[in-house]
Amino acid sequence: MEILVIFSLVLGILLINRPVTLLFQRLYTKHQFKRFVSSETFYHSVVSRHFRYYNRLGLQDQRKFLFRTFLFQHSKNFHYIEVEQTAEMPILVSAAAVQLTFGLEKFKLNYFDDIFILRDDYHYGFYSRPFMGHVDQTGIYLSWDNFIRGISGETANCNVGLHEMAHALAYVNFVTQTEEDKHFKKEFPNFSKVARPIFTSMQQAGAKNLLGDYAATNYHEFWAVAVEVFFESSVHFRHELPELYEAMSCVLNQDPLSCLTGNTVIILRPETLAPKAVTEAHAPAAI
Repeated sequence: MEILVIFSLVLGILLINRPVTLLFQRLYTKHQFKRFVSSETFYHSVVSRHFRYYNRLGLQDQRKFLFRTFLFQHSKNFHYIEVEQTAEMPILVSAAAVQLTFGLEKFKLNYFDDIFILRDDYHYGFYSRPFMGHVDQTGIYLSWDNFIRGISGETANCNVGLHEMAHALAYVNFVTQTEEDKHFKKEFPNFSKVARPIFTSMQQAGAKNLLGDYAATNYHEFWAVAVEVFFESSVHFRHELPELYEAMSCVLNQDPLSCLTGNTVIILRPETLAPKAVTEAHAPAAI
């Protein structure tokens, strides 16, 4: 009898827990959205100056992108090392993470509480070569000068923001398993079926392709470099490695080329709306 009572209590808690959690999440999101609306114009001005990806989105997706950027930024502690902090820095770094995860349900990379922004190349551990960025159990590290060059397109197929966020995405799904995205985890084995043979041919046979030699360092780097090229040279990627491009589109649940023909869409500013129109009804349908 006692065991039956305990079992019933546990079952009841489990049944109640999910609805309560969902309710809390809805209330929290509603509260955060009200905070976001007051700074939406500033977020738009920052992101639209640096992210072509964002400018190709439609109105609803732009707002979803900005709100996710806001949520990501406010879930992290940003640390600035030998670089002067500006209001734009955490927004741009957060936007890089949102670009990568825009097709996924889980986007906050919740294992990582801390993001470190350094001035330029730095040395890490016992490695002799300088680093542009890295990810480990202590946080996400980015060199600001390389980050800016990456999002401005100054360095072909080199976007350290996307590169390190790709490492972080794999880390939270496969290493810590703290914020697993069901779609990403389900599709990653299918991605690897296509990617592994390409990586093996690069590493063992010295095969060359647009991913470059660094992608052959190890499979982790292959993944991160493939993410960079997927966004930075989408047309070339799809032409040269069509199966890998399709696999990447599936695992990230998005296709950068799908909005190439669209024009830049300017998001509707909150101040141009009638006061009663600025409500939760204007929140993204799916964050």
